[in-house]
Amino acid sequence: MSLHNSTQIIEPKWLARPSMVVAPELLGCYLVRQFAADRVLRGRIVETEAYAPGDPACHAYRRRTQRNEVMFGAAGLGYVYLIYGIYHCFNVVTDEFNVPSAVLIRAVELAEIPDWLPEVLPTKIIKGKPERLGAGPGKLCQLLGIDRTLNGTNLSQPPLWLETGEPTRNITQTTRIGLSQGVDIPWRWYDTNSQAVSKL
Repeated sequence: MSLHNSTQIIEPKWLARPSMVVAPELLGCYLVRQFAADRVLRGRIVETEAYAPGDPACHAYRRRTQRNEVMFGAAGLGYVYLIYGIYHCFNVVTDEFNVPSAVLIRAVELAEIPDWLPEVLPTKIIKGKPERLGAGPGKLCQLLGIDRTLNGTNLSQPPLWLETGEPTRNITQTTRIGLSQGVDIPWRWYDTNSQAVSKL
């Protein structure tokens, strides 16, 4: 597999740390989706949220279930779930094995729209400015073709993986959004200068 410029695949051991440590460090890295051998889409991560044990907003807060089982797995797995019965959300499992911890990738930014993208995605998904196509967890998953079939996937190999990038210099830290519990925990980070950050 060829990497983009000087980037490297992010190894699971780098992700085997608490989610609130990993989340801000993922800003500037890339979430990469391979649709075909020569069709690879890279989105620069510009917004993240952390979820961890003891956190009332974490899916694993109450108990271990079939839905949240992947969160208890090894670092470097993808955790995908459905909200409102319509939209998928993508998370990176972090921390140690059996410690339910994950980082929600809330937004990615595209530099441009590849000319082949209309051939693999519905036209309605790729209308608008390139930088806003992945602005929000649901839009991000539509853009990268992420659904429940990728739940539990190894994020260090195709068809979905993480690559290193340039560290984000200007980061804003706030409370998480769209929650009914754990609303005061400041575990949301985003690239202050990015136009792709999801809207409140």
